[in-house]
This record gives sequence, structure tokens and C-alpha cells, in this order.
Amino acid sequence: MNIEQIVKEVLSEIQEKPNKNKSYTHEYRTKHLVYEKKKQVGVDQPKDYEYINEVIHKTPARIGIGRSGTRMKTKNYLDFRVDHAAAQDAVFKDVPDSVLESMNLPILHSRASSMNEYLMNLDVGRRLNEESVQWLQDHMETGKQVQIIISDGLSSTGVEETIPDLLPSLVQGLKSKNINMNDPIFIRKSRVWIQDEVASLVDCDLVISLIGERPGLATAKSISAYLIYKPTQDSVEADRTVFSNIHDGGVPPAEAGAYLAEIIEKMLQLKASGVKFSQLQ
Repeated sequence: MNIEQIVKEVLSEIQEKPNKNKSYTHEYRTKHLVYEKKKQVGVDQPKDYEYINEVIHKTPARIGIGRSGTRMKTKNYLDFRVDHAAAQDAVFKDVPDSVLESMNLPILHSRASSMNEYLMNLDVGRRLNEESVQWLQDHMETGKQVQIIISDGLSSTGVEETIPDLLPSLVQGLKSKNINMNDPIFIRKSRVWIQDEVASLVDCDLVISLIGERPGLATAKSISAYLIYKPTQDSVEADRTVFSNIHDGGVPPAEAGAYLAEIIEKMLQLKASGVKFSQLQ
């Protein structure tokens, strides 16, 4: 089964999502302050309006916004504040339990007891707490080929918006290739290197971490995929392969899941990841 077929099947199985661009009702507007972002040319009397308008709709960059004196215009300043707030929310809020339960993901925890500790101390996000270690030992099978980890990382929004489409595509892609795997798990306040400890506990061949990316003002919904073949305590960044910019405005989640399944199959065949995998291809 090729990538295109996997994507089509997954998309047909995913329930239709509510239209995020639908108009707000009058009742909603009377109870809430609604601010709607809309891209438009802000330059006063541009020489080529059509060209600027075309370009600003092809990039998330803040171009063609114009100015009022030495400052940006009020609308653009408000847009900036909205994007900044979304980026902060992505970092500091948690992925709702309801979202994780809908995907049947068990919730484990790193050693970070708070978001402040997670942000200030890198090491606590790289290890599981004792309860999570015990849970893996009690509930997970060992000796599987692949273990999937979902981590909130620095964008809970990225997980909430992206994983529901990406995960089914990835799982279906692996199953179509007869690659056996453990059930996916979710780890709160975790970093990429926690995958090394998980791999050692479940004794898998390859582990893939789907983790929220550091949000920017262009998007707060992006995640990255980190893959490593048989990590050890001596593993370094060069041993990992990473694919980033997975979100609706970048690499579509369902397409990314199917593609990652293809990459995992190749890594298992070559028994390598990171720089070594790149050299062997």
C-alpha cells in the first residue's frame, strides 16, 4: 500500500471536523469578544496592489502591513498580540484529558513537577517519574519493533490539533507493512531524549517521538517527529532523524503519518537512523 492510498483511507475514516471558519452566531457574539484575523494589504496606495495581495496570502510572514508613522497599524498590532497569546497558551496549557482519552492514549509523566521546572531544568523532562516507569513495566509488552511516543513538549496546541489526524495514518501505515508495535503512549512535560529510557524499558527496535514544537508567531500548532534506532545511554543527536513543520499550514498531518511509516520501514531494514541512516540510503 503506497502513501497516497494510506492517506486516502485514513482521511475517509477520520470524522469530519467542525468548520473552524464558520460564522459566529449573534448569541455567541453577545456573550464573547470576538476578534477575527483576516489578511489584507495594509500599505497605503501601493504601486501594485494585486501583487502584494497575492504574496501576503502565500506566506505566514508579516509583510505588506503598512505603518502609521513609525509604528505598525492597530489591526496588525492586535494580530501580533493574538499570535503571541496563542504561542504562550501552547507552551503553558496542558493537552485536555478528553483529547487523549478520545485517542485511547495512556497518560504518563516525566520527572518535571511543574511547567516552570520543565522549562528551567532540561534533565527532568528527559526521564520518567517512578510511577510511569512502573506502569510501563507492568502494562507494555517487550520486544516489539516500534514504540510511538506523543509528547506535549513546547506546544500542547500542536498535539491537540495535529495528532488526531497523524497518529491513525502512522499506525495504519505500519500495520500495512506488517511492522509490529506497542500501543502508543502520551508523556506530559517530556523532551525528546525521554525516548531513550522508554526504548530501554520496552526493548523495542525503534522509537518515534511526536512532540510539540516551540511555537512562533506564524503558528503554534506544529509538531516534529524524532526517530532513533536502538538508542543507548551513549546516543547523541546525530543518531536521531527529525522531521519538522508538521501542521495544517506545513506538512499535512495525515500525509506526514504515511510518510513516517515509509521511513520507519527503511530504518528497520537498514538498522540505522540519524546520520548513519542518511549515509546508507
